[in-house]
Amino acid sequence: MLKRLAAAAALALTAGAASADPVEGMWKTEVDDGAYAIVRIAPCGAKICGTIARTFNSGGEYKSPSIGKALVWDMEPPGGGAYANGKIWRPSNDKVYKSKMQMSGDNLKVSGCIGPICLGQNWTRAR
Repeated sequence: MLKRLAAAAALALTAGAASADPVEGMWKTEVDDGAYAIVRIAPCGAKICGTIARTFNSGGEYKSPSIGKALVWDMEPPGGGAYANGKIWRPSNDKVYKSKMQMSGDNLKVSGCIGPICLGQNWTRAR
C-alpha cells in the first residue's frame, strides 16, 4: 500500500512539472532607453504573463519603480512556441501595445503592435 501511495505521489509531481509551459522562467530583455530588465514569465490562469523582476542600466542593477509591474499579460499559447493576443507595456513611454511572442529554444521574439506596424525585441533566457 505504501509503495502505491509513493508511486501515485511521484506521478502527480511529474505530471505537474510536465505541464509547465516552456516559456515559463526568467527572460532578459534588450536595452530600451538605456535600461533592460529580467522578466519573470509565468501562467496567469490559462494565459501567460510577465512581470519585471530586476532592472539594470549602464551603472548595473538598480531599483526601478517598474519592478513588480506587469510587462506582458493575456498571452494565449496556441502552440508551436507561439503566443498571441496579449498586451505589452513599454515603460520608457508608458504605452500599452497589442503583443505576440515566438519562442525558439532560449530565444523569445517579443513584439508590440499598433495596427500593422510592429516593433520587437529578442529576449534571451536568463540563467
